Amino acid sequence: MQVIHLSVECFPIAKVGGLADVVGALPKYQRELGVDAAVIMPYFNRKFVQENSFERVAQGQFYQGSALLSYELLKEKDDKLGFPLYLLKIPGLLDREEVYCYPDEADQWIAFQHAVLHYLNSLEQLPDILHCHDHHVGLIPFLTKYSNDYKRLAEIRTVFTVHNGQYQGWMNWNKGILLPAFDTWRWGLMDWDGLINPLATAIKCCEAYTTVSEGYLSELYAEANGLQALFSDERAKAHGIVNGIDSAYWDPEKDSLIIENYGLANVDTGKLANKKMLCAQYELDPSLPLLSFIGRFATEKGADILDQLIEKLLQGEQAVQVFILGSGDAGIQQQIAALLPRFKGRLAAYFGYNEGLAHQVYAASDLLIMPSRVEPCGLNQLYALKYGTIPVVRGIGGLKDTVIDVTADGYGFVFADVDAQEAAATVQRALAYIDNPQQLDHIRDKAMELDFSWHKSAQKYIDLYNQLVR
Repeated sequence: MQVIHLSVECFPIAKVGGLADVVGALPKYQRELGVDAAVIMPYFNRKFVQENSFERVAQGQFYQGSALLSYELLKEKDDKLGFPLYLLKIPGLLDREEVYCYPDEADQWIAFQHAVLHYLNSLEQLPDILHCHDHHVGLIPFLTKYSNDYKRLAEIRTVFTVHNGQYQGWMNWNKGILLPAFDTWRWGLMDWDGLINPLATAIKCCEAYTTVSEGYLSELYAEANGLQALFSDERAKAHGIVNGIDSAYWDPEKDSLIIENYGLANVDTGKLANKKMLCAQYELDPSLPLLSFIGRFATEKGADILDQLIEKLLQGEQAVQVFILGSGDAGIQQQIAALLPRFKGRLAAYFGYNEGLAHQVYAASDLLIMPSRVEPCGLNQLYALKYGTIPVVRGIGGLKDTVIDVTADGYGFVFADVDAQEAAATVQRALAYIDNPQQLDHIRDKAMELDFSWHKSAQKYIDLYNQLVR
């Protein structure tokens, strides 16, 4: 079986969020299970691309509106990621450094999808499955069925994964002229509330859609930024499959990005060595428990309550220190930065994206806080568990599916609402629990023995592919 994953993010080429981690790992594990899986993504002029060798395997031209666009498809020569990686390069549109935030994003993603169709149409042997990830490629399930020039692609089965239903790729209908010619009687399949909605289009037209956890699927039926009725109407083709983690890359016993490797047998000394190094670098105290936040400064991540949470914890009676690693909303960053001089020696922060530092923080921390309003799956809590760092999370989406509170014989701490007072109380409950060495050993051992690797989830996707092909 041949499967092509379509995405605008893939680690380590271009990463903004968890989408990149999924697309950078799932195809590798599928190949280990016997599936011919590959990735096609836009070309980004970034470090991985600059440092590795690519060869051109295809080229072509197509009209986007009145503009004649040329593309070339580049393949990474050595399959260093464990699967074939293809980059689509279009001068002026798909040859940039950043992934998002350009004013012509709609034009970029339309061009990417059109170039994919043009390339696929040139193949003698079509893939069995196109696995489309998020709204950026949400028009593919429609265009493979109803575009005039690509009718032979209709035999390909399409799977669409919703990584975050809040972002839907809305565009005005004046962008319709940029699409490849299609059966205009079918225009309603792309429409939602008077706009082209790629996410809605994909849900209507794909053979199956998946969400990145079972909990998130049930939540989409109740709230999906206006699409909850559609998700509910199409539930017969819905599947909740929780994300996994790349256990070869996220492994404290082999991780080259941390100071000292460790496993179950030496988790205490290993984490302490990593904590000492991090604390020395950021002027913190290695004798105190360390609570960390890693992620985007966004309201959907609950980052807007971090400043209140920090104040409540650091002014409280329990000894604790806090490390923040993230970027995003400038206002949230300013709120955190304003606290740094007040709590010098107990609060430190790194503002920006730093993959290596993230590994060090997971290895050094005792607790990880995730106060998310929306969390389709969440990967940070899975990384934390692998590194013996206990997650403190809001019970929502994938967090609810993957973190069980210690009161239910679990391995984490869960709270109900995005509220600084409730989050602080739960952190304090966690601090009191892990203050007992016997309890800490028990919960760490349980956390690190959990298997959230991609093997199980990759097989579930393969089972779904087989069902569709049959």
